[in-house]
Amino acid sequence: MPGGGNLVAFDLDRDGGGPLYRQLYAGLRQMILDGRLASGSRLPANRVLAQDMSLSRNTVATALQQLLAEGYVETRRGDGTYVASELPDAGPERRRPERPGHDPAQLRDDVARHYGLSRRGRTLAAIPRPSMHQAAAFAPGPDINAFPFDIWSRLLTRFWRRPGRDLAVSSDPGGYPPLKAAIAAYLGAMRGVRCEPGQIIVVSGAQQAISLASQVLLDHGDQAMVEEPGYGGIRGALTAAGLRIALTPVDDEGLDIAAGEARAPLARMVCVAPSHQYPLGVVMSLRRRLALIEWARRRQAWILEDDYDSEYRYAGRPLAALQGLDPTGRVIYVGSFSKVLFPSLRLGYLVVPPDLVDPFIAARRVLDEHTAMLAQPVLANFIDDGHFAAHVRRMRRLYAARQQALLDVAVKHLDGLLEVRADEAGMHLIAWAGAGLNGVMDDGRVARAAADAGIAAAALSTSYVGKPQRRGLMLGYAAHDETAIADAGQRLAAVMAASVTS
Repeated sequence: MPGGGNLVAFDLDRDGGGPLYRQLYAGLRQMILDGRLASGSRLPANRVLAQDMSLSRNTVATALQQLLAEGYVETRRGDGTYVASELPDAGPERRRPERPGHDPAQLRDDVARHYGLSRRGRTLAAIPRPSMHQAAAFAPGPDINAFPFDIWSRLLTRFWRRPGRDLAVSSDPGGYPPLKAAIAAYLGAMRGVRCEPGQIIVVSGAQQAISLASQVLLDHGDQAMVEEPGYGGIRGALTAAGLRIALTPVDDEGLDIAAGEARAPLARMVCVAPSHQYPLGVVMSLRRRLALIEWARRRQAWILEDDYDSEYRYAGRPLAALQGLDPTGRVIYVGSFSKVLFPSLRLGYLVVPPDLVDPFIAARRVLDEHTAMLAQPVLANFIDDGHFAAHVRRMRRLYAARQQALLDVAVKHLDGLLEVRADEAGMHLIAWAGAGLNGVMDDGRVARAAADAGIAAAALSTSYVGKPQRRGLMLGYAAHDETAIADAGQRLAAVMAASVTS
């Protein structure tokens, strides 16, 4: 584009600082060496740079000629001047100390000591988070290639070609009203959630929802129970809100609130995924659900219900939400569209009891005003026009077939090494140590060996904060077709066989 390129801004000493062309040359060279002007980036046209820096075009041309002669920039016929892809001498300014093979955890500790991070900062930096953007099987996440982006782009164009004033300047901290109405209707029909549109607060993902609820309902230093094993992102959001974490065991019936209360009798909140626990995939029994609601009523405490992937259930209808069983208004329901649609959408929501709407809205206004409006009207129309329901139905069929493909691969290639059981919901399966490993596996070591072979099989032990009680591999299948699953399964079998003999 004519006159385009990176913005350049630094001061020139016009009173005795030396020739201006030399100062401009030195300033641009330093920006290149510092990486502020990246290799391959386009510099502004001479006339634009001269205007921005209040210099003559001859002064600019002389400085650029010097940079060109020394190899810091290159010209492309008819396309301007660019920072050279290979610099003549990177120099000490661009070099950073390298520590080959250095432990990432040790690096974090070194940084923490050097810069004096807070205890909270060190805790947040140490929380492991699975990558949602890896291409290798068996990385977690949805299949973004199956998302109907053609429909999405048409809706996006419809709303933003000539947006109305309400879209362009909206500052409603609760979210776009038609989207809130669409979410409320969907939750009532499909999840058994009892709510009105006014109880919906649209946020930038589930973690922001948990953080907002924590700050509104609890004080700094209060205790909150979390599932053990559980999702690191939840622990991070609670820690960032200044809460103390109380680890609560999960068994085949889900979170054990009696055990949690024994460990943390003063806890004022529990975060739980009753419909499909992450990472174990268990469904909380009705007995445990009622006990949890009774605990919240008796203790005047709060339940944050994380309903992160309930849409992907392959046997019967999705289970009703815990919120629909609660007669006392102690459940805050949290949902997200990132796993159902595509991760970068970054739209989630809370359902709060009617009496808490005003305090939540007031707090939201103070913290960050409102969620970005770009995708909200598009998503509202996507739901109202039936595209959301159609997409979920397609993905259920697709993901069910891929889960079966993973089970078939496990029988064919991993029999005796790993035991992989079917799950009625979700997007990953747990592979447990098989008879060939005597039921024992160092899942961290196997996960590292698998990564070296190009396989993203996360260790279950990383989902524990305390001593891991169970070990296994988390194998995501939703984002990978049958060919990729079969190939990765064979390579994982070779990794497992090597671990037996080593």
